[in-house]
Amino acid sequence: MAEKKLLLLSTGGTIASAVSDEGLIPKESGEDLLKRVSNLPYDIDVKDILQLDSSNIQPEEWRKIAEKIYEYRNDYDGIVLSHGTDTMAYTASMLSFMLQNIEIPVVLTGSQVPINVVLSDAPDNLRLAFAAASVCQPGIYLAFDRKIMLGCRSVKVRTINFDAFESVNVPPIARVTSDGIVFNKDIKLPKNSGKCILNTKIDPHVALIKLFPGFDPALLEAMVDNGCKGIVIEGYGLGGMNYIRRNIVGCIGNLIKNNIPVIASSQCLYERSDLTKYEVGRLALLEGAISAQDMTSESAITKLMWGLGQGMNVHEISQFFATDVVGEVTLEN
Repeated sequence: MAEKKLLLLSTGGTIASAVSDEGLIPKESGEDLLKRVSNLPYDIDVKDILQLDSSNIQPEEWRKIAEKIYEYRNDYDGIVLSHGTDTMAYTASMLSFMLQNIEIPVVLTGSQVPINVVLSDAPDNLRLAFAAASVCQPGIYLAFDRKIMLGCRSVKVRTINFDAFESVNVPPIARVTSDGIVFNKDIKLPKNSGKCILNTKIDPHVALIKLFPGFDPALLEAMVDNGCKGIVIEGYGLGGMNYIRRNIVGCIGNLIKNNIPVIASSQCLYERSDLTKYEVGRLALLEGAISAQDMTSESAITKLMWGLGQGMNVHEISQFFATDVVGEVTLEN
């Protein structure tokens, strides 16, 4: 069997960082990363496209990354994207929407410790990412700490431990065991439904709000007055929101009437939001709140940006969120 031809796109992050007087900053190139991972059975090219701490990765960088993946996708069997961990889940989710029906596996990875440190997790994560890029079905993935996860289901859950990412509400698609990469046969991955079309049109004028007792709904109106086009609200439990005194529910109704979509998700990391169970959720649903169901907050906010970028109105956003586009949501029968 011929060697798989793979591409490493490097963007900086902890994996490529070195010590400086100002703290860790990205300095290592993609070639530097590859030199520290020996004996890989692939034909690997390297291209450096960014050199940033991932806290500085923003919509402009998402567009550039998506454009480069789209440009090179027909030249390789798979692509590995090295990236800082702090915003990697957001990037993975956004790439899932920008590059729907991608024809090859694209695997994001990084590390909790720079690759030039003796006990770094970077070499193992890179090996896993290259292996995933050689065997996974087409799609956007995140590989970390012996797990391969669907990109739009990945969340960073730890700041210092090596098992920094988890696949939320669906199991990892594969794990590394003594038998190698073992795929979970129970997971149905989204199937390509056409040709990949690069679509980087997004509207970043959105907000992600975590509800807390005493939150003043006037702040939501102030954000809209200052250009906010859509809001994801992490409500309580199944997505409940208060209407006594500080009437969040009524405010949502006013925003919906003014064509501002409001997505209701849960502050709980696991399981779904369900606005139909309690009065506080049903009232929000009656006002037009759109349920995020079991989506991650990272996926919900990037899906909202992408939908607004397509010019969708509130009704169209509601339909969009009721659609499983890239495996980001489990729809109830």
